[in-house]
Amino acid sequence: MAKYGKSAAKNVASTMRRKKKGTLKSGSGRKVKSRKQAIAIGLSEARKKGAKVPRKSSRKTSRKKTSKKK
Repeated sequence: MAKYGKSAAKNVASTMRRKKKGTLKSGSGRKVKSRKQAIAIGLSEARKKGAKVPRKSSRKTSRKKTSKKK
């Protein structure tokens, strides 16, 4: 089963084109130079439009601290 919908793929593709052109800007207003950042922006925009995109990984946002017992 596909993780991402077709509309999400189109959204990411258009974001990559904007990055290549040099018109893609991040939230702070600076030009996006990173490929990974451009993809993240495209997926975020697709999420806002209601496209089929998996949730952000909770693993990255919150990590549990493990303590070792001696």
